[in-house]
Amino acid sequence: MLAISLITGASACKNYLDVESPSTVSLDATYSSASNTNSAIIGIYNQLCGDNGTTKEGTIWAMMADDFKTSGSYSSQDRRGISMYGASSQNGELENGFNQLYSGIERANLCISGIRASSLYQEGSPGKALMGQYLGEALTLRAYFYFVLVRNWGSVVAQWQPSSNTTVLDVPVTAGTAVLDSLLDDLKDAEDLVPWLSETGFPDTRWSKGAIKGLRARIALFRGGYMMDKESHTMIRSNDYKKYYQIAYDECKDVMARRDQHDLNPVYENIFKSLHSSTRSDPKNELMFEVGAYGAGARTDTKLGYYNGIRINSASRFGGGGGGILAIATYFYEFDQLGDCRRDVTVGSYEIDANSQKVMNTLNNMTDAKFRRSWTSIVGTTQNLAVNWPVLRFADILLMFAEADNELNNGPSAEAQDALLEIRKRAFVGYESRIPAIPTDYTGFFEAIVKERLLEFGGEAIRKYDLIRWNLMASKFDETRTKLRQLMNGEGVYANLPSYVYSKPAAYNLVTSGEEFRTLDTYGGSPSATLFQPGLGDSKAPTGYTTKNWRASLNEDGITGSATGFATYFEPNKKEVLPFYYETLNLNTKTVQNYGY
Repeated sequence: MLAISLITGASACKNYLDVESPSTVSLDATYSSASNTNSAIIGIYNQLCGDNGTTKEGTIWAMMADDFKTSGSYSSQDRRGISMYGASSQNGELENGFNQLYSGIERANLCISGIRASSLYQEGSPGKALMGQYLGEALTLRAYFYFVLVRNWGSVVAQWQPSSNTTVLDVPVTAGTAVLDSLLDDLKDAEDLVPWLSETGFPDTRWSKGAIKGLRARIALFRGGYMMDKESHTMIRSNDYKKYYQIAYDECKDVMARRDQHDLNPVYENIFKSLHSSTRSDPKNELMFEVGAYGAGARTDTKLGYYNGIRINSASRFGGGGGGILAIATYFYEFDQLGDCRRDVTVGSYEIDANSQKVMNTLNNMTDAKFRRSWTSIVGTTQNLAVNWPVLRFADILLMFAEADNELNNGPSAEAQDALLEIRKRAFVGYESRIPAIPTDYTGFFEAIVKERLLEFGGEAIRKYDLIRWNLMASKFDETRTKLRQLMNGEGVYANLPSYVYSKPAAYNLVTSGEEFRTLDTYGGSPSATLFQPGLGDSKAPTGYTTKNWRASLNEDGITGSATGFATYFEPNKKEVLPFYYETLNLNTKTVQNYGY
């Protein structure tokens, strides 16, 4: 228990968690000291990070929606099997991350129990407020671990006390709806215990009141959406779902009323650059909660920017990395041709070659781009780049509010319309005349929210879970396959797109993403034009240029194929949840495998 409770914290380049770790302290002594309690809380935070931390959602578990997918060919026993919805119960990517979530829950249970029994937390104690803050953090961390479990596995084993206080460990799963209800209650307590960000004295790699409210809103919307019912094997929605939308509405409205604490970053790109460096460019604290990365090791750092992100040749001046996650070919064209700055931040249309120059990708080989080795100061062969993972942004507060408002009122209020417009104004800065009209009816506004969340949060492990709670996975996947086929054939809205693009290497200047895109060297002018007009239609490039297959890079195998197709093995009312790893079933015999696996 001691080893679980007290974990070394390290000082990172982004002021993560700086603490001295006592090597031998009894549990009673831990919670009779605010300093030792803080160390124990850091022990919970420690379970968020590392190769098996919650960033696993962002790099593997959530990587197949209508924005991004895992690169490579299908195998039921690795990350590609998860991406194509064909994972088996022997898939190794399901084991260690699942176990670490429960390790985090155990550490949180220890802290929650210890703090509540502590004399420092009793009424009248001068340390009550600080210990209460630690209790709120522990409750929130436990809620976040459980939320990750529920939205990936549905119904899961729920344990609310330390294992030392539990007489029976081999127990059935608890319905995901019941787990989320408990989390909503816990977070209501937690938000009353934890101050606003400016009052905590902590960085945004620790929970604050605003971030807790945002997490509670996100969980409420998931609870108010469709969830897998383990008994009927059906995606169902509670009859009282609107009460959960009301929770989300109220929480988001509270956060929106405190723009002194959190607001939109005026520059979209700077949100993600701030994750890569100790030099922050997020003056409005849009990043409400991040998983901190530090220590250059598999247990505490991440491989963001090395495993995923823009593909970089290992011989370049940056060192190698990227390419583990690919953009769905249609995703590039979901963005406005000229106005939406989010496209070039989110989608990697180029890679960096051995000469450290940027080279155009083919259409079917674009990557995610919010995580880039070239945005860090770390060079060489290391795979750990100290890039934080964004869990919650203020942009989500605005869009959750707008969605909840529309649902509760059967149409958007002016305030909800303004919230959506606020997101779009930042996306279209300098091109405001190209902002789409804001719908005023319920259906039109909901569809606008569905589209806006696709554009705003690409690659941030949000889209898959949005589609689950809306019960839109099957229809959106069918729609995407139709679009892919139209794109391949040059039909409909894709009729004027080129089959081939001709490009040559260009200087990579580390300027804004939009400027990097506009200065790609493509035959015929700027790619803002050449990627949207028919071109020469010849596979042979003009002198000095190299042919890049554009529409010609697509084929039916990439749409419905067994190895590289789009969500090939998805089945509605089955694959919205992952299978339990087979060893999990051996360790807890009361756990029943999810239907369809």
